[in-house]
Amino acid sequence: MTVHFIGAGPGAADLITLRGRDLIAASPVCLYAGSLVPEALLSHCPPGARIVNTAPLDLDAIMAEISAAHAAGQDVARLHSGDLSVWSAMGEQIRRLKALGIPFTVTPGVPSFAAAAAALGAELTLPGLAQSVILTRTSGRASPMPEGETLANFAATGATLALHLSIHRLKEIAEELAAHYGPDCPSAVVWRASWPDERVVRAPLSEIAEAVGESMERTALILVGRALSAEDFAESRLYAPDYDRRFRAGRAEAVKGSS
Repeated sequence: MTVHFIGAGPGAADLITLRGRDLIAASPVCLYAGSLVPEALLSHCPPGARIVNTAPLDLDAIMAEISAAHAAGQDVARLHSGDLSVWSAMGEQIRRLKALGIPFTVTPGVPSFAAAAAALGAELTLPGLAQSVILTRTSGRASPMPEGETLANFAATGATLALHLSIHRLKEIAEELAAHYGPDCPSAVVWRASWPDERVVRAPLSEIAEAVGESMERTALILVGRALSAEDFAESRLYAPDYDRRFRAGRAEAVKGSS
């Protein structure tokens, strides 16, 4: 028996890996976060599967479901939205599984920030403007931010920021970031990225809070950075005619070396 943690993607039912889909289909028990995981993914469950929405359950109740499946020798597909590497609460479940000696696997998923960037048609790293993306959030009821992980510190880098779980503080965030990026810095809020009812609002930092108003909550992602709408960035060297690389040599020496 194995517990398969599966990144269910940002929302669209077809944005799941083939591995994730196949693991769901092979698991007689499926635990899914019903508040964020689309029910369409449950169509991959095998006939007769035990399907449990964990949204109303606490950690003890979730582990009780897993322990019952373990006792019955049944694999569990454990679905979390987005990718499991950030804000999934997978870590605390794995800690308990290790203590119980229950095996597990982890299958990554499409993260929400990638789906938001796709909705914007934007590359978040552009030559000369930003070569880093910072995934962060602000303090909330679930978890406070560690000392040093502040918006001011992150903004000082000039990197593209992707702020999760923070839409309720949009006005305050925009004002704080404007002091570092400038009030004219491009920003965007993407609500329910990749879902059928996805909404996108673009505006400079000084106007984004007013543009969004009260129209979005909870699952919205805030993106800030010059890369979001820049047109005057330099082209990368990757596709330059004189750039030597293994599969496209620019010099005779490189051609000879790759043969």
